[in-house]
Amino acid sequence: QVQLVESGGGLVQAGGSLRLSCAASGFIFRKYAMGWFRQTPGKEREFVAGISWSGYKYYVDSVNGRFTISRDDVKNTMALQMNSLKLEDTAVYYCAAGRSAYAAPGRKATDYDSWGQGTQVTVSS
Repeated sequence: QVQLVESGGGLVQAGGSLRLSCAASGFIFRKYAMGWFRQTPGKEREFVAGISWSGYKYYVDSVNGRFTISRDDVKNTMALQMNSLKLEDTAVYYCAAGRSAYAAPGRKATDYDSWGQGTQVTVSS
């Protein structure tokens, strides 16, 4: 079955960097769009960044220029390099896989149907 496992979260000071990783298994990774979302208590899950099966990258405006998404179709992994972290980046970050092979990438949680367990990112002042 599909399995997505995030790693790399932690505590970092504002202005610092973290790199999140997502290890995927159970499906043909290279055929699917992948995404990163984040969620804070009491709020809906928010799109952060996505990467299409062909490598097209897209970001929410608040992280554009600070975060970089990437994928490795040989290792079946995805990463999110987060630089210049801000207090408001504090959240649980989730890795997600798109619903259908070769589907257009999406920015909504409903565009994805497989999720990791999440990894906590805490940015302190």
